[in-house]
Amino acid sequence: MRCPKCGCQDDKVIDSRASREGSVIRRRRECLNCEQRFTTYEEIEHQELSVVKRDGRREPFSRDKLRAGIQRACDKRPVSQEAVDGAVGRIVEELSQRYDREVPAKEIGERVMRELRAIDGVAYVRFASIYREFAEVGEFVEEINRLATLPPPDKRQMALIPEAEGTPT
Repeated sequence: MRCPKCGCQDDKVIDSRASREGSVIRRRRECLNCEQRFTTYEEIEHQELSVVKRDGRREPFSRDKLRAGIQRACDKRPVSQEAVDGAVGRIVEELSQRYDREVPAKEIGERVMRELRAIDGVAYVRFASIYREFAEVGEFVEEINRLATLPPPDKRQMALIPEAEGTPT
């Protein structure tokens, strides 16, 4: 690993820890040349997925695009970066386990909505309004009323049983 301060490639690992529910290893390193300390993250590289869009186009799956969409929905809401990162990690892991090469955009959107519902109701409605292409105020009201009638999400159960809410997968 190249030191960010001096560029030397000689370092030693000071500490290693599992992070993000064991899917990432965090390593604290020290450069043997300048003694600068820095952190690296190691994670499994999943096979590249392609997203099949509504119009049939295909594009490479982007974890950054997924994170940006969730982050945008959570903008100015009391949602921590750890909660966003956790949601992204769970979605990516589930998609990687369920799909080999191509994943429909609809599947990604449904999983994002499920995660956002558990994190923050306002972020959920924001995302749903774009994802489901709400055109009128009445559609917002219908979605909010539907959300109010659903039982509160059980975060532990959601991670173990993805279809617990009856959302088609």
